[in-house]
Amino acid sequence: MNIDKFKHQHEDILADITALRELVHSGTESNAERIAARIVGMSGNIKLHLAVEDKVLYPTLAGCGDTALARMSHLYQLEMNGIVAAYMAFATAWNSAARLLAAPEKFRAEANGVLRRVYERIKKEDHEFYPAAEALAAERLAA
Repeated sequence: MNIDKFKHQHEDILADITALRELVHSGTESNAERIAARIVGMSGNIKLHLAVEDKVLYPTLAGCGDTALARMSHLYQLEMNGIVAAYMAFATAWNSAARLLAAPEKFRAEANGVLRRVYERIKKEDHEFYPAAEALAAERLAA
């Protein structure tokens, strides 16, 4: 299974997180419009990535015939549900400049927690899940 597209989407999401953090560090109040727009854009990237994972990656790996990888895929999918719910609640709460301006400290605290979870999850997939899927694909090509 070629997962280059998933890796590229991770790069896009990580770039979104970096850009958002830079805007926040430059001043939430002075960048409220740009922050809100970045959240909306990042949400689109995350939704696209999750949709493809749910429709292609997880089902493919669930039926791959490798019990350990199928189990890993199932656990990753279950774990992702909580992360997605937290991110979507965050994105809904902070997708407008007016809301950001009304509670910048609350926004920063929530952003730190939610974005850290997304970042850590991406890194976990990049270092554990995707290599396991690639190893199985390489093994099957070699057979």
